[in-house]
Amino acid sequence: MISRRNVFRRRAEPTIALINVVFLMLIFFLVAGTVAPPVRPDLTLAQVGGLEGRAPPDALVLDADGALWFRDAATDPVAHMAALTAAGEAGAVRIVPDRGVPAERLVDVTLGLRAAGAHQVFVVTERGLQ
Repeated sequence: MISRRNVFRRRAEPTIALINVVFLMLIFFLVAGTVAPPVRPDLTLAQVGGLEGRAPPDALVLDADGALWFRDAATDPVAHMAALTAAGEAGAVRIVPDRGVPAERLVDVTLGLRAAGAHQVFVVTERGLQ
């Protein structure tokens, strides 16, 4: 004989398992998003719109005073290109300029990199809202 208690019993929904999976995904993306250190905390990027963006994996930093930095060490275009050539990585160079740097200094650095052997020079900017 079948009791009524067994007939109306429902199966438990796996909501706890779903919550655990979503929580683990949240933790993963929080950790994965904070692995890379910021370029420089006091840097404000120039704005530009309508251009194709590229991420700066190893970029030169041109601060507001016009000083050129690579991985928190002061450098100049000739020394930077010599180091890249010695490492066999000469080619494209990325510059992250501060918004307050004079345009003449940015042009001078870009021309110096080209004269020292850079095939391409990319200026990394903040995408402007249109």
